[in-house]
Amino acid sequence: MTARQGAGARPSMADVGRLANVSTQTVSRYFTGVGYVRTETRERIATAIEQLGYIPNLSARSLRTQRSNTVGVLSMGALNYGGAAVLTGLGAAAREADVMLMISQLDLDFEAKNWESEARRALDHFLSVQVDGVVLSAPIPDVDLLLTGWNRATPVITVSERPWSEEGSAGAHSHAAALGATRYLIELGHRRIVHIAGPSTRNEALEREQGYRDAMAEAGLMPQVLTGARDWSPVSGQRAGHAVDPASFTAAFASNDEIALGFMNALELRGLRAPVDYSIVGVDDMPTAAYFSPALTTMRLDFFGLGKATFQMLRHQIVTGDRAAHFTLDPELVVRASTAPLARG
Repeated sequence: MTARQGAGARPSMADVGRLANVSTQTVSRYFTGVGYVRTETRERIATAIEQLGYIPNLSARSLRTQRSNTVGVLSMGALNYGGAAVLTGLGAAAREADVMLMISQLDLDFEAKNWESEARRALDHFLSVQVDGVVLSAPIPDVDLLLTGWNRATPVITVSERPWSEEGSAGAHSHAAALGATRYLIELGHRRIVHIAGPSTRNEALEREQGYRDAMAEAGLMPQVLTGARDWSPVSGQRAGHAVDPASFTAAFASNDEIALGFMNALELRGLRAPVDYSIVGVDDMPTAAYFSPALTTMRLDFFGLGKATFQMLRHQIVTGDRAAHFTLDPELVVRASTAPLARG
């Protein structure tokens, strides 16, 4: 405790400056990032902050900078692998920028009804606490209507497969993932390829089904879509695997890795195993996909990278006022043991 502090007194920015032997203005630049502070000086300030236990007055700082260093995130839909990885990427990028995330997670059932009031309540709360910006991550159609009349003073980035604007939006390229997966199976010689679709109320599932259909059409092949999934879980894939006629296909494209897992499980119970009896490709490349039996060939989508890129887009908009162009996350084919060339016989 310095001589200027009384018992129980909260240390001030001036106290930090005295202990670090720098001006209060230099300490202010250290916190705001506005202006240059030498590395050696930053280290002295950091040491002084730790010794004093100094906590910056964020309320006062926000009055001076008109920023709260807080970003609101409204994430809609089940917190599955993709959604969780996007949030993790957002969090990592926010920590690097010394920004706090205020997260509202709104789960949705298959029908995705009656979500508007709760979503608007979350967005209104973000505005009431004066966040610097908002990320709206949603897998359902027309959710961008929430932003009708949005005050541009608070920047927003939407994470959506079907954004309403080519500016201020980001998303994975599910259509390209489906095209790549289906084309790969065709290159292996397969012609009877079935698609195990995801839940029809989700943008990603619609884009992946369309990509599959487009790939089949360009090859002059008939599509065969197994519908009925009510979520992205292995249960949906297993249900499709029990219902499908094994004689109707030699390869399968699953809308995600978990659905592929359930489908493979059901067929194994029926005496069929990939890649001997059929080939299968998923989407996501979730960490467990490499440990399926057999290891799953899949289209990798870097959702963690999508989260980081989304935050960086928002940060750019907060700092400069310029809306970023749409960012698309391109897929990558990861070949493993669940696929093989069509056996001729």
